[in-house]
Amino acid sequence: VQLVESGGGLVQAGGSLRLSCAASGLTFTNYAMGWFRQAPGKEREFVATITWSGGTTYYADSVKGRFTISRVNAKNTVYLQMNSLKPVDTAIYYCAALRSTLFSTIPSHYDYWGQGTQVTVSS
Repeated sequence: VQLVESGGGLVQAGGSLRLSCAASGLTFTNYAMGWFRQAPGKEREFVATITWSGGTTYYADSVKGRFTISRVNAKNTVYLQMNSLKPVDTAIYYCAALRSTLFSTIPSHYDYWGQGTQVTVSS
């Protein structure tokens, strides 16, 4: 199984980025997908998650209204559209796959992880 994130980079505060996560080696529709992030010196934290069908999404309060998670099952890909970025959003962003019809905000519940992509927001 491979999860490969892309789309990170350096952006000014107020800007936007769209992260992608391409999955292979698994039956994508058997998995809920999540995005997490980890800033230097901090624990990995939940950002957003989406059920296998895309019918249900859930967000951390810190990103609600600014970030949107979506998926295209035909492309085995999950996205994270990030708008109105703030310096506090600076972190390595990881996508993860959870074999379940439900979703979870807890990192240890997830079965597979990508290598991460750096997002840096300058003030």
